[in-house]
Amino acid sequence: MTDGTHRPTRGSSQRIVDALRSGAEVTRGELADRTGLSRATVSALVRDLERDGLVALGTGEPAVGRTGRRPEVVRLTRRAGAVLGVDFGHEHVRVAVSDLAGNVLCARSARADVDRGMESALAVARRLSDLVAEEAGVDRSELLACGAGVPAPVDRATGRIGSTSLLPSWSGTTLTAALEQVLEMPVVVDNDANLGALGEQAAGAARGVDDAIYVKVSSGVGAGLISGGRLLRGSTGIAGEIGHVAVVPNGVPCRCGGRGCLETIASAPAVRRQLLQTTGHALPGDDLLRALSDGDPRVTRLLADAGRSIGRVLAAACHLLDPAVIVLGGDPAFSTEPVLSGLREELDRHRLPGAGGDVRILPAQLGHQGQVVGALRLAARSLDGRAPQNFSPITT
Repeated sequence: MTDGTHRPTRGSSQRIVDALRSGAEVTRGELADRTGLSRATVSALVRDLERDGLVALGTGEPAVGRTGRRPEVVRLTRRAGAVLGVDFGHEHVRVAVSDLAGNVLCARSARADVDRGMESALAVARRLSDLVAEEAGVDRSELLACGAGVPAPVDRATGRIGSTSLLPSWSGTTLTAALEQVLEMPVVVDNDANLGALGEQAAGAARGVDDAIYVKVSSGVGAGLISGGRLLRGSTGIAGEIGHVAVVPNGVPCRCGGRGCLETIASAPAVRRQLLQTTGHALPGDDLLRALSDGDPRVTRLLADAGRSIGRVLAAACHLLDPAVIVLGGDPAFSTEPVLSGLREELDRHRLPGAGGDVRILPAQLGHQGQVVGALRLAARSLDGRAPQNFSPITT
């Protein structure tokens, strides 16, 4: 027999912590909706979590269109733990630390020849992780997990880098295990475009959108696909590799071994190469954005052409995925009006009537921070259903 009073369990309290990761400030009513627990149970759990120092209470903003007393909200405290995010680019390593609600506490980056080999890049990641933790006042024992991104396909089941052409010196290596050994914490790894999509969905142009395509144009062209609020990775991790869709029959050889791939005509190196062929002069610093800002009409035309090429591929993607938003990130030159207009032009020309007509095409809001924000989001999500090391269970 029982006395009719529901006694909170460790599993129920973890559901509260998991729900709080999806929003920096959440009311008790919202927690009840997200967890399926009764409001009385939620209140009891929140009281005990507050007693243990894992959550704090505060006042939030009134709902849109309403006035009056501000609602009481619940937020995770620093004691609930923190996560690391690591972004490996071809020429940089970027590391950030955040609390479990997604608030970035510190971020640092360093130039590194990541393409040359994994070991030196991992050493930079460890050095930066120590630096951001120290500057944020986070003890390493508080770091519960790390999310990491690389510019290559990743086998989600094994953490193995799968491409022999996109990141050749890392191909076949198991980054998850190697990074776990260096950082001394659980690690989950994904493709950089997927992390860009997570970052923009969490805190950028696709915030709150369940169906979106994030396109990263840099040394290559990749996409992160979000459908129904979830990332689509495919069976081997190559979902979204739109840069290797053939668009020019018998075109320029691509590093993947094919010909006429999208990235051979619409990536940043491809546009710079086309400009060199047109003018006979390389851009100072290879800076497309500066040349565009200076009013170079050849750069404007080439970027618009790149947008049209990307738009033709995305028209097919709209038929398959029906996104609400397309976000352009990576090299900032590819988030400018010539690219956006060119993309829209081809999307309208090739789309099926009724498909893609209302899709918004937006520049990324997070810039170069998008991938590391996504890595932090990935790390926090990896904790769902698993109590942090310093989590104080509620006894029955």
